[in-house]
Amino acid sequence: MLASSGYNDWRNAAQRLKRHETTHRHIISMTHWMEIEVRLQKSKTIDNHMEEAIKKEKKYWRDVLVRIIAVVKTLAEQTKEKVDDPNSGNVLAFIRMIGGFDLVMKEQIRRANKGEIHCHFLSHKIQNELIELLANETKMMILKKIKDAKYFSVILDSSPDDSRKEQMTFLIRCVDVSTCSPKIEEFFSTFLHIKDKRGEGLFKTLQDALIDLKLNIDDIRGQGYDNGHNMMGKHKGVQKRLLDTNPRAFYTPYGCQSLNLTLFLFLESKKAVSFFRIVQRIYCLFAASTNNREV
Repeated sequence: MLASSGYNDWRNAAQRLKRHETTHRHIISMTHWMEIEVRLQKSKTIDNHMEEAIKKEKKYWRDVLVRIIAVVKTLAEQTKEKVDDPNSGNVLAFIRMIGGFDLVMKEQIRRANKGEIHCHFLSHKIQNELIELLANETKMMILKKIKDAKYFSVILDSSPDDSRKEQMTFLIRCVDVSTCSPKIEEFFSTFLHIKDKRGEGLFKTLQDALIDLKLNIDDIRGQGYDNGHNMMGKHKGVQKRLLDTNPRAFYTPYGCQSLNLTLFLFLESKKAVSFFRIVQRIYCLFAASTNNREV
């Protein structure tokens, strides 16, 4: 009655509520409510079968996604989107392989081929979305490790890609303190597209990348590049500009790059060229003949 018709004598509300709790209508309502609560706890409501069907369907789609994500993580390639096509690409080939052993994926393939479902989660768009989600999650985990370590080093190296556009690999090295035994780890961050190859342009690209990753340039304690003038130049290179901003960013040139330059200069010697030619001829003498190899 209180809920349906309202109440305006609030001074006597306590007495009115007490009388209301002893009324027949209230007792019947409370009995029904407690009975429904018990049924819900024991899953014995009138729509119990419907609830079980919904839970079963939710579990089915969850199992489908778990298997698809596992396949995408293993090999993310796609050429065609038709499951029953033998030339449908490596991802769907893996799906068909799993369907030969797994009842969940076997049922999913049957539904997709029969046209019973339109959203089968097997298209290249879903695969690309899963790859992007996994990449973002991995990136967040790496950034958390870097921020927990606080101080880090940056490593940059640029080269043209297949489309002949200049891009720069951006790596970060830090002490991983997330494990019981802290250790130095090196993480790939991203590819940076380069428009200005001068030291000023490359340094600006590095600054923008740090801002996007929400990393403080003052926390850099090391920097490493190749021996290009625009990278390691003492006056206008990236290392000089970074040192002007953060004097604690100690510069170290690439060890492999220095070794390559050393070998290059060494091979300009005529004696060195003659020595390696003799070694090559000796190798060919024994490698060109099976009899000589046995000897």
